[in-house]
Amino acid sequence: MALKTALIGCGKVAHFHARAFQAVDSSVFCAVYDRKIERAREFAAVYGVRAYDDIAEMVKKEGIQLISICTPHPAHASMAVEAANNGCHILVEKPLASNLKDCDLILSAATNNNITVGTVCQRRFYSPCLRIKKAIDEGKIGKPMLGIVTMLGWRDQQYYESDPWRGTWEGEGGGVLVNQAPHQLDLLLWYMGDIEEVYGIWKNINHPYIEVDDTALAIIKFKNGGLGQVVVSNSQNPALYGKVQIHGDSGASVSVQTDGGAMFIAGVSTITEPPYNDIWTIKGEEQNLQVWQEMDRSEFEDSDSIYKYHQIQIEDFINSIIENRKPLIDGLAGRKTVELIEAIYLSSKTGLPVKFPFNR
Repeated sequence: MALKTALIGCGKVAHFHARAFQAVDSSVFCAVYDRKIERAREFAAVYGVRAYDDIAEMVKKEGIQLISICTPHPAHASMAVEAANNGCHILVEKPLASNLKDCDLILSAATNNNITVGTVCQRRFYSPCLRIKKAIDEGKIGKPMLGIVTMLGWRDQQYYESDPWRGTWEGEGGGVLVNQAPHQLDLLLWYMGDIEEVYGIWKNINHPYIEVDDTALAIIKFKNGGLGQVVVSNSQNPALYGKVQIHGDSGASVSVQTDGGAMFIAGVSTITEPPYNDIWTIKGEEQNLQVWQEMDRSEFEDSDSIYKYHQIQIEDFINSIIENRKPLIDGLAGRKTVELIEAIYLSSKTGLPVKFPFNR
């Protein structure tokens, strides 16, 4: 069985979805939509599919069953709701939306139309990230009690000028928190669970030509009794790394470096360093670290790693619909990340901690 697939938005990241839709056996890639029909036609010609500037028409004529949303963040909700109202399952590029209101519009449309929503966070499928989740689920570190996200990257002026919507509240919905940090924040929540309270603050350190945050910090209380720390920034030149560390009440620690060196930019740059577990102190498994690092490096370098993990997630999402099961990353997971981001912005504005759930 295969689903007829299409995508909305023909920008840089859309090529990742298009290539995956063509490569996955359970997908029949049919069409693309863009508000600018000429842009849609140019994109469609690359993949041998048809171009549309009307979503309902595309769904009806092509019999589309699943649509990927690849537009700038503030447009995610309107496009996703329209796709859902036309009976299509929806996979949305991160973040799910720019704010909780838009997230809830998407999830409500999904419920009303009995369709599945997913959010793209392909780093969950990295072997070292899956290894951490498995160790936590098997109780190997005890209860996860301290989660730390550290992402020290760099974005230059050319990056922000590459698209007119970048670096603005209206066009992007935020800065480093909304665009670069969602992958690491998603992993933190996947490992640590639901949040009770957040105190956060953001600044613009060295990007005076943008409106939004290039640096943000947060302290988190989790419902399981654990604590969290978030430090994310686009202000370190050259870029350093992105890491997620989890420490358990047994004293054991596990960690993954998801990104190293120059940070990956979809459609512009490549991934400079493979992800790997950089800390692993579970008793009896310490000696595995070097073996895993070599294995993960080989896995990453022996494949088209830029596209591979998008393809793995897209295949999981399609198959979850065919098999009538939950995808690894659903719309609710995407909402939780946006909730954390919005809480940091709100806390920075008020100077007060934000208790969950909250009404902005």
